[in-house]
Amino acid sequence: MTKNVSVEDVPINWFHQLLCIRSGGGWVLDGYVLSIIGVAMVQFSNDLQLSNFWQGMIAASALIGIFFGGFLGGVLTGHFGRQKLYFVGPALFVVCSLAQFWAESGLMLFICRFLIGIGVGFEYPVAGSQLVEFMPRKHRGPRLALLTILWFTGAALAYIVGNVILDNGGADAWRLVLASPAVIGVLLLLVRIGTPESPRWLLSKGRADEAERIIRKVYGPSFSLRDLPEQPAESKASLGDLLHSGYGKRMLFVAVFWSCSVIPVFAVYSFAPKVLQALNLQGAWASYGSVAITLMFVVGCVIATRLINTMGRRCMVIQSFLWSGLALLGLGFFSDGSEILVLVLFGAYAVLIGGAQVLQLVYPNELFPTEIRSAAVGMGASLSRIGAAVGTWLVPISLQGIGIANTMFAAAAVTMVGLIVSLALAPETRSLSLQEAASLSR
Repeated sequence: MTKNVSVEDVPINWFHQLLCIRSGGGWVLDGYVLSIIGVAMVQFSNDLQLSNFWQGMIAASALIGIFFGGFLGGVLTGHFGRQKLYFVGPALFVVCSLAQFWAESGLMLFICRFLIGIGVGFEYPVAGSQLVEFMPRKHRGPRLALLTILWFTGAALAYIVGNVILDNGGADAWRLVLASPAVIGVLLLLVRIGTPESPRWLLSKGRADEAERIIRKVYGPSFSLRDLPEQPAESKASLGDLLHSGYGKRMLFVAVFWSCSVIPVFAVYSFAPKVLQALNLQGAWASYGSVAITLMFVVGCVIATRLINTMGRRCMVIQSFLWSGLALLGLGFFSDGSEILVLVLFGAYAVLIGGAQVLQLVYPNELFPTEIRSAAVGMGASLSRIGAAVGTWLVPISLQGIGIANTMFAAAAVTMVGLIVSLALAPETRSLSLQEAASLSR
């Protein structure tokens, strides 16, 4: 009888493809629901007569929600498993998106967006852990990176669909814009029905019989726990391990690099038309420039996904921060340049930051063992959103107070902090099994 290969080395099968759709759909929806606020910001701010303070609070509300949702989702996913919490995010997206249709105040929009952010926070540890714990090592990096591509695809879709609705939906079109994510949410709930629990999580809880049944169902009747390179006999890690030993150092790296890669991006997405107007792009230039730049983010993530296994994680994150930071410096120096120059520099930033963007999901899922993986991913997502929320809230204040050039310089400084931390702490996990990548002894 021919010996089976490890589940880390099997070819991609129909289950893996379906799981990519199930988890990837969450990132399409995340990108859509977080970006759609920027499309409708000007319209609902005028309609509800919102101050700059409330505009910033509403833009940052989802990020604040992610902070709480990431922590909560990470802990609950580690305790109750991946499968049970796979439906929490989409359900919150549907209910709260529909509730925004009837919003009559900044406070109500803030509450709805905050709850949506909690749903997004759940998606990071739940969907990410579910995907990485089934995916073979050769495909793990590219498929995790694919989630980021799908996030930006959802963001681009938000600007395209949102602008179509605004152009054709009448005076209250912004209500339809903010409610539109509910459609994707319903589809995502349906496609996730039937997803099994992660065998690695079951094994970490001592439920070996259940884990073996799922392995046989997913990989075939000839496979068993012997083909899963996991060692449950080792001492179990706990959430406290994130705060000391090697895991504390890894958590510091994940939190800082993730924060520095998302702060400028979320600020741009929440106020893209406003930022472009400050850079002298008016009317159609601002509206469709937002779509073009979003598509450039997708291009950057696609390129990074193709290079992730050949270039390696460490080299990619360092190069990404370096060159994207230089692009932001260019925007600061040439903030009063022509429309074409501004779009070229913004497009360069969007493409070059792609490497750091795709690694937001790859690094935290690879650097921690099964017992604390979801908690680590949730903590990374939460900590990164503190800076992102503050940065987003400050955008309208910064544009008014210090101007667009200094705002771009500040974004460049954040990116350069990411570069410095990556030079000091970024590890290499290419070609390693999950167990090897998470080990502190390598």
